[in-house]
Amino acid sequence: MKSLRIISAYFLLIFILISCSATQQTTQQESKLYKWLLSQPDLTVKKLESNEMFSEIYEIFIEQPIDHFNPNSPKFKQQFYLSHKDEDLPMVAELDGYSVGNRPNELSRLLNCNQIIVEHRYFGESVPKPFDWKYLDIKQAAADHHRIIQKLKEFYKSKWITTGISKGGSTVIFHKRFYPNDVDATVAYVAPINHSPEDQRVYEWLKNVSTEECRKKVHDFQEMILKKRDVFYPMFLQNAEKESLSYNIVGSEKAFEYSVLEYSFAYWQWSDGDCSKIPDSTYSNEEIFEHFKKNSGVDYFSDKDITSIYPFFYQCYTEYGYYGYDVEPFKQYLKYADGHTPFFIPDNLQLKFNPEPMKDISHWVENEASNFIFIYGGNDPWTSTGVCLTGKTNSLKMVLPNGSHRTRIKSFPEYEREMIYNKLEEWLDIKIER
Repeated sequence: MKSLRIISAYFLLIFILISCSATQQTTQQESKLYKWLLSQPDLTVKKLESNEMFSEIYEIFIEQPIDHFNPNSPKFKQQFYLSHKDEDLPMVAELDGYSVGNRPNELSRLLNCNQIIVEHRYFGESVPKPFDWKYLDIKQAAADHHRIIQKLKEFYKSKWITTGISKGGSTVIFHKRFYPNDVDATVAYVAPINHSPEDQRVYEWLKNVSTEECRKKVHDFQEMILKKRDVFYPMFLQNAEKESLSYNIVGSEKAFEYSVLEYSFAYWQWSDGDCSKIPDSTYSNEEIFEHFKKNSGVDYFSDKDITSIYPFFYQCYTEYGYYGYDVEPFKQYLKYADGHTPFFIPDNLQLKFNPEPMKDISHWVENEASNFIFIYGGNDPWTSTGVCLTGKTNSLKMVLPNGSHRTRIKSFPEYEREMIYNKLEEWLDIKIER
């Protein structure tokens, strides 16, 4: 029995030594960045698996004031992802307009550098409690982003670039309006600056986009769906049952009509410009509906989609603006849709749109905003409410003919990409590998 106890003690000692060695090795492997992150009392840090592009990746929650302009404000936790290569390389900060996941973006690939992706307040995991709509505005969101950038600048002391796509593109413009010295350059993709909840520039854009032939094909497709309501509305309901979609907020027949009205906006937003792919009456009903489903608002007007982006609609009807629908060409076929969208407003709130913030943003972009590159697609309806440059700043606006909402730097021909690269190299004092 004594020898058995000696053997057991021996194995216990070996186990303890191995455990201590493993703990010591883990501690030694903790990077300078990881230690710094853990030392910040307002950060909650989770280490994620690295990949071939980034040596360290973290999911981080930062404690933010619900109201940045009230020192006694309650706090909430805002999510962002940090992907690290080297502390001496530039940092690309992607400021999203919605909830986020983590993936390399075009600029971090192009510049071969660090990146963060920041979730917008009131979306995803970044929802304040207690919940109060009034703190969802562009100044509060800009202050969120300013605080995150200033925090990480304590570690990353090289050049900083902000970027964002669509509402995220607008978000980076708003951030830089209020904190112009936070970053060295900004690339805003397909970013609208809307002037009202039913911005009339969108209507005019859709009347003139692309070619007359293609616009007619779009119109004729919408008209065909409405004229054959007895065929396609039952298919709309069957699809709802199959996909577990409900339309209690809008009403199913009204949702059907709005899906048809949305088709022209959505088609041009995402289309590659080849209107020969639009079905006509020679196609089967199944082929026509499949195209309709893929290129319209069949999901967009469902309860699930509307409620999931209520914060977006709240912003649209208070500061950010949106668009309505021109019903005149289809008036004889519509029973419920009038072109207005009050059903998007959350919680039956009585909202009043304030046009002043977007007026201020537009004036600032035209006259003062520097070191911006604005990217737009030539067919994208959101380009109709894009920024206007007057030549008073060094900013660059690039519009890709026939481009969509997917337009990126890589979408442009080589000589135009060179214009973008040269600007970034000048502003960031770097050399971009071609």
